[in-house]
Amino acid sequence: MLDVARNENINLITYAEVTGISGYVGNFNVEITQRPRYVKDVCNGCGACMDVCPAHGHNEFNQFLNSRPAIYISFAQAVPSIAQIDMTKCIKCQLCQKACELEAIDFDQKEEKMRFKVGTIIISTGWDEYIPEDGYLGYNQYDNVITQLQLERILAPNGPTGGHLVRPSDAKEPKKILFIQCVGSRDLNRNAYCSSGVCCMISIKNSKLIKQHYPDTEVDVAYMDMRAAGKYYEEYYTSSRKEGVKYLRSNISRVEEDPKTKNLSVKVQDTLRESLGVREKEYDLIVLSAAMVPTYGVDVLKNIIKLEVTPDGFFKETHARLDPITTKIPGISLAGVAQGPKSIAESIMQAGGAAAAASNLMKRGKFKINLIIADVDKEKCSKCELCILNCPYNAIKMSKDGAEVDEITCRGCGSCLSNCPSEAITLKYYREKQYEDQIDALLREQEEEAT
Repeated sequence: MLDVARNENINLITYAEVTGISGYVGNFNVEITQRPRYVKDVCNGCGACMDVCPAHGHNEFNQFLNSRPAIYISFAQAVPSIAQIDMTKCIKCQLCQKACELEAIDFDQKEEKMRFKVGTIIISTGWDEYIPEDGYLGYNQYDNVITQLQLERILAPNGPTGGHLVRPSDAKEPKKILFIQCVGSRDLNRNAYCSSGVCCMISIKNSKLIKQHYPDTEVDVAYMDMRAAGKYYEEYYTSSRKEGVKYLRSNISRVEEDPKTKNLSVKVQDTLRESLGVREKEYDLIVLSAAMVPTYGVDVLKNIIKLEVTPDGFFKETHARLDPITTKIPGISLAGVAQGPKSIAESIMQAGGAAAAASNLMKRGKFKINLIIADVDKEKCSKCELCILNCPYNAIKMSKDGAEVDEITCRGCGSCLSNCPSEAITLKYYREKQYEDQIDALLREQEEEAT
């Protein structure tokens, strides 16, 4: 990120969101809304304002495990390293304003709309961790049931506990830990897909890390099947077993808490060794390996850019196997988990492909399109706007005379044609009269041959 920020050819816009996209390949119009930080760019991130701030809120970066001041820097390595004010927590005491030597605090900042013209777009929206419903496997019901991302922050040296493994209820070091795999994934009632083995590898990594720093800690992993498919992944899995991590092929359906000790009990059956029967085991801490899901808010972007999504909610590519990078809208490519669950290595490879696709398109100078597009007979058009509602590419607008089709944006999918009650829309080169003429010509040839 530092390299990106220092590159004079890259315009890095942070703390902002895309609120509008129109146009077509080579001529996209993008609107970006810059949210107010209430802090000017002259801020050097010294932290003097944070030291005097009396108001606090939950720390989002640390997965809400601790608090942070109402004026804060998102995380230690944030680029740019500029403070921002959470106005939902700020009490307007102005102590930060008095403490800032650079006079960077500006409570009068407003949202700012920025507009750009770009030739190509790469969508790389990332992912979020699946949030289980309250009470599912004790989540948000028992203090000592956490997710993998929360464990990541606990184990991090710059995390809320300084890297010390403690459980949330009493800050004691857990002696028995259970990882539960496939929470919210491979589940027909939640998400049917697998998160590309990422959850499995995170559990292996964190269980190894715990055993290395706390050798006496008992770590169990309850799984359906471990998916360690990648270079050296199986060896990594095997090494965790050698370090004492126990893998139990079992489905955990219920978690119960002892209200006095805050310990958690589960019923475990090792389905690989069914002779052991069902056993009840007690743990100090349970970690849920939750699914990768499309980043929250992606539905807003989907509606803005008019891109299709697959049933699992990720953006749809041209072809899942032959072309997983480009979309059906020319000039728009996908990178990383925006297209579907994948590991870091896979994300990097796809990002390289998306960058190449965008640069090749821009270098070409010209872009050829097939004119198999919708054509409207305005005398028949009833202006019902069903074509506008059903167009996945936002290529149709209504005028006084009837529907009008943007020849560049239209991809000739035929959705408008099949939904037009007036039969006012046809596809160029695919009209019924053309087919009828072709059939008549073939029949004439057969008659001439017969005579």
